[in-house]
Formats: sequence, C-alpha cells, structure tokens
Amino acid sequence: MLKKMRWRFIAAAMSAITAVMLLLALCINLWNYFVTIERMNETILGLMESEQVRPAPKPQQKYPPKDFFGKPSPEAPYMMRYFSVHLDNRDRIVNIRMDFVSSVSEQEAREYTADILKKRKNTGFYREYRYVLKKTENGTSLFFLNVSKELQFMKILLFISCLVAFISLIVVFFLVFIFSKRAIRPFMDNISRQKKFITDASHEIKTPLTSIAASAEVLAMEEEDNEWVKNIQNQTKRLSKLTADLITLSRLDEEEPFPEKNTFSFSDAVWEAIEPFVRLYEVKNKRFLYQIEDGLMFYGDKAAIQQMFSILLDNALKYSGENGWIGLSVRKKHRTIVVELQNSCQSKEILDADA
Repeated sequence: MLKKMRWRFIAAAMSAITAVMLLLALCINLWNYFVTIERMNETILGLMESEQVRPAPKPQQKYPPKDFFGKPSPEAPYMMRYFSVHLDNRDRIVNIRMDFVSSVSEQEAREYTADILKKRKNTGFYREYRYVLKKTENGTSLFFLNVSKELQFMKILLFISCLVAFISLIVVFFLVFIFSKRAIRPFMDNISRQKKFITDASHEIKTPLTSIAASAEVLAMEEEDNEWVKNIQNQTKRLSKLTADLITLSRLDEEEPFPEKNTFSFSDAVWEAIEPFVRLYEVKNKRFLYQIEDGLMFYGDKAAIQQMFSILLDNALKYSGENGWIGLSVRKKHRTIVVELQNSCQSKEILDADA
C-alpha cells in the first residue's frame, strides 16, 4: 500500500504540474498568435491607407506598420513583401500592383483573388500570405502580405515551448520521484508502526488463546453441559477468528504480504505449539507419540509455523477416532527439516459424512 501511495502522490503531483505547463505553453502561443495577427492586420490596413494616398508607393515611404512594442518602424517598408488587387463593383479585376513582390506572377495573383472571393471572408490566410479584403465605393481592394517569416516564427515558438515543457516535465518527474519518499516518510513510518503493533499483538494473543481453548476442552470433558464452559469455548473461537482476520487484514495493505522473516529455534517453536494439545489428547483418551529433535534452527515466520502445527494437530485430533493415536516426528534430514504427522483414521464413510 505504501508503494502504491507513493506512486499516487507522484501521479497527482505530475498531473498538476503537467496541467500548469500545458496551460502556460498554450497561453504563450495563443498570446503570440493573436498579437502577430493583430500586427499583420494593422500592417495591411496601413498599406491600404498609404496606397490610397499614393497610387504607387515606394520603399522610401514610412507606413503605419509598427514593431513588436507598438512603435513605428522606419525599416518596415524594406522588410515587407506584398501585392494588391483592385476590383470594380462587379468583382472584375481592374488593377494589380506588384511593386514589392517577385515570387508571385500576375496570373497567380488572379487565381489567389478568385479563391478568396469564393471563401467570402474579409481576412484570413492564403498559403504564406495574410490577406484583407476591403470594400469601397469604387469597388473592392484586396491586399496580400507575405507572412512566411511570422508563420515560421509561430511554428518555432510552438515547437520550442512544447520541447521545453516536455524536458521540464522529465526533470520535475525525477525531482518528485526523489523527494516523494521523503515527503511521505512520516506517514509511512506511522503506518508501519501501526501494522507492526497489530501483527505483534495478534501473534502474542494467539498463544494464550490456544491454551485457553485447550483448558476449556478439558473442563468440558469433566463438566458436561456446563453453560459457562460452553460460553468460554464460543468466545474463544470467536476471538481466535477475529485475531486471524486482524492479521490477514493488516498484511493485505503491506508492500509485501508476508511478515518479516528471521532465524529462530524450530524445535522450541514446535514444543510451544504442541504443549496445549498434550493435556487435551490425554483427556480425550488419545495416545500422543512425538519425537522432536533438539537444536533445529529455521529461517522464516515463527508464528506461521506454530499456527501450522496447531491446525495439523487439531485436525489429527478431530479425525483420529475413539481411543485413537497421533504421531508427530520432527527431525533433520541432510539440510532439510522433515515433519511427519500420522493418526489413526476413521472409516471413509464416517469422514465423508462429517465433511
């Protein structure tokens, strides 16, 4: 759970940062787009006004176009490439002025004009030109301004902003990944301490519960139909189930569902597990034969091993029949610990009926 929580923290942080970066890149490019469009339109309108004053504008003239900061630019006429087409009231071309452009022929200018008239839009882009259509009393004036550099600049700005955003996201991801563990460490430590306490407490409770259950079984044999003894047995079973559920629940949210392993005495763990059953077998007239080799060491979960022996011995008692016997052998063979559990079994028919 802690690992998932860390990745959720990273995902939330990266989502927020990504949204901010995308919004910033979008705002920059939109601002540049609208500012560039406004400058283009102002430049074309200025050219229109200048041409109305002088039929053949020369490069020495200073047109209203302005620079990036809105100031008049005296170099603007030398940097612009444009041409104009004039039409009468019936949309017939009466004049084409191409003094400041050489890459477009007169025939191409006529084709451009025909296409734009079909669009019925007063402003827009046509290939690498920005056009403005203005109707007057004498007809229609259509100006084309070459904006290839401006369009290229907008594309470069878009590419650079996306590239910078992408690189920034990668850098931020590594920084968030490095510092995320430190950010959630207090919470992780708190969760780990809580889970460790629950697991340790549950394991400690299981041993006395097993002893209480065995003692209750002895009392039940001596005092049959005792209401208090039955109540003790029922509550012991209930508490044992709750303890087992508590251990299982605490392990489900861990990064590793298995408890921390360590080295312990396997022989001592087995002795502790079978101790409550020795007296119980005697009361139920069962012969319990056991042989446990001393000095056996094991690396694993001691509580899980003891729980396994408790389940095995309980099942052996349940299905051994009247006046039966149970045999347990724990020994070391080569480098392996061998556990053998045998019991006298009831007939198959009885086992099927009980199942």
